[in-house]
Amino acid sequence: MRISPPGLCAFLEEAGHEAFHTSQLPAQNRTTDQIINDLSLREQRVVISKDTDFYYSHLLPQKPGNSSWFAPATSAHAT
Repeated sequence: MRISPPGLCAFLEEAGHEAFHTSQLPAQNRTTDQIINDLSLREQRVVISKDTDFYYSHLLPQKPGNSSWFAPATSAHAT
């Protein structure tokens, strides 16, 4: 099953979690990784990202420590 990022956000909200997608931020999907990272640290939020650039710039150095990264499905793994 594939779910879009906004769909995942809606799923989390329906499950009772506070969640938002970058499209809801002032710069929307143009919000930089640094702003997302700063926001997550300031508001103590978990970041869920499938972007490899976010992974390499923030997760490998363990900044922030409250992030999750999901590898995008490839054709070899897609159902």
